[in-house]
Amino acid sequence: MHYFTYPLEDATLYEGSSSMNTGLDEIIEVRKDVGDAGATINVSRIVMKFDLNEVSSSIHQGLIPPIASGSKFYLNLKDAGSHGLETSQSLKAYSLRQSWLMGRGKKAFVPQIEEGASWDFFNGKSEGGQWSGSIDGTGGWWHTGSLDSASYDFSHTDTNHDVRMDVTNIIGTWLSETRSNLGFIIKRSGSVTNDNIETDEGSSDSLGQLKFFSRDTNTIYVPTLEAQWNDAIWHTSSLAELNGRELDDVVVNITNLNNKYAPDSKVRIRVQGRPAYPILTNSPSASVFTKAKYLPSGSQYSIVDSVTEDVIVPFGSGSFISCDSRGNFMDVWFKNFQPERSYKFLFKVVSGSEGSFIATRNQEVIDRNHEFIIQEAGA
Repeated sequence: MHYFTYPLEDATLYEGSSSMNTGLDEIIEVRKDVGDAGATINVSRIVMKFDLNEVSSSIHQGLIPPIASGSKFYLNLKDAGSHGLETSQSLKAYSLRQSWLMGRGKKAFVPQIEEGASWDFFNGKSEGGQWSGSIDGTGGWWHTGSLDSASYDFSHTDTNHDVRMDVTNIIGTWLSETRSNLGFIIKRSGSVTNDNIETDEGSSDSLGQLKFFSRDTNTIYVPTLEAQWNDAIWHTSSLAELNGRELDDVVVNITNLNNKYAPDSKVRIRVQGRPAYPILTNSPSASVFTKAKYLPSGSQYSIVDSVTEDVIVPFGSGSFISCDSRGNFMDVWFKNFQPERSYKFLFKVVSGSEGSFIATRNQEVIDRNHEFIIQEAGA
């Protein structure tokens, strides 16, 4: 299962405009600008905070399993036009060790807003609140232990630069109160004053601009913190399994899909698999198409935006299809899905004999146009 929550605060810290606040910008960015001679280097970093009170409460209520029981947490950032990037590089996230004020500035404002977090100040120039113990004196202050950091590597084959970074270790320190939840700082490796010029921030190499949509975007691409865990159960009772020839061209149907669901609702959705071209018997033909058989264990579902095809719930360990005496099902929590958007389910079916995903009609992913909409709150 998957659970999503949105940022409480975010801003970009710009070295080149060291007292400028950008708390209301629609775009946040990790950039690096190098002068023609390689001598002038300006970088930027992102600060971002999520409220974990509801997550903590859901864990105590048993709605989300604790990390020790297998839940994982991911920071999701949507690409907003990154450019000039090296073919291979990484993005880092660290646990901040100083509180900060988001502010109400924008990069385009003239004059600049200087109240709120900036490169030099955690709460604004007029307040005189400098980042007190940062590694290089400015640009944030963060922990550096192994449990305080996370990393995401961009491949040279990536065509977009969306980020889904595993931040489970950092979230674990906040939920256990080993660290205070003061948010993430998101940056490239190293430091602008680091003596090791091989680090991404310390080198004279121009690495390009990583741009992401912020919490203030007018698009659907708001950053999210995603909790994921395996909630699948498997009790097939006396049901028969789809196998062999039946899986060569399997059809997956949802038998109880509604057109609309209430926001934040948790529902059990029934799934039925059958061969596209069943062998007819002397039994009534309808029974051939409606008799419940179960999909092989390990089969998965995904949820995507019907219009943009953006993945909301990815295939993986948090989206295994379950089974009980009635057949296959999925328990889905529509927590913080964007309202009045059209979504649809996709499926991957495992080959029982090989443990790998089958290709049906030359497509590994099965799309039957199972669409639905999340209602506006109060609708």
